[in-house]
Amino acid sequence: MPDPAARRQLVVGFDLDMTLIDTVPGFARTLEALGDELGIELPIEDLTSKLGPPLDHTLRPHLAEEAIQPAVDRFRALYPEHAVAPVPALGGAHDAIEAVRRHGGRVIVVTGKFTPNAQLHVDHVGFDIDHLEGAVWGVGKADALRREGATIYVGDHIHDVEGALAAGITSVSVLTGGCTREELEAAGTHVVLEDLTAFPAWLDGHLDGQTGSLA
Repeated sequence: MPDPAARRQLVVGFDLDMTLIDTVPGFARTLEALGDELGIELPIEDLTSKLGPPLDHTLRPHLAEEAIQPAVDRFRALYPEHAVAPVPALGGAHDAIEAVRRHGGRVIVVTGKFTPNAQLHVDHVGFDIDHLEGAVWGVGKADALRREGATIYVGDHIHDVEGALAAGITSVSVLTGGCTREELEAAGTHVVLEDLTAFPAWLDGHLDGQTGSLA
């Protein structure tokens, strides 16, 4: 647990998939490989249209219940070969992290992705972060955010909003995932930005006591 001095430091959490990285190409390739192995045709476009929920939730409508966990395990094993190299950082991601650094802050990534695969992405694109917390989703992200002393959490999904609100911190949402502005606002997010290119200016204003959406 951070000491009180650490908690006074700016700490910003970021979601990973579709917030910092464009996961769609790698996720799609891995699903294709998984489907080939299982001998089924998965609806790739539909399954990649709103990434965020855990993989077992994503696969449940398409597989028998007893087949889900083995499929999840196989997906995770296939993932490094198929999904890391083709996945880029989203526009503004590096600058958003650097904006936190300019204010003397710490950067954490809190994601539902399987932790070893999330680390592969962080290493591949070269994100300068202090802590990675994987395999947490929705309100489950709140524990990690509180433990690390985060005061802002940036995500693209309504479940990222849930995590931030459960932690009692500022929810910043970007429109680079599958959720609309209306969905994110209905979930209770405090700020909606078009993408991370708007984050540095928003953060400057927020730390000067200004809040709101610059999108």
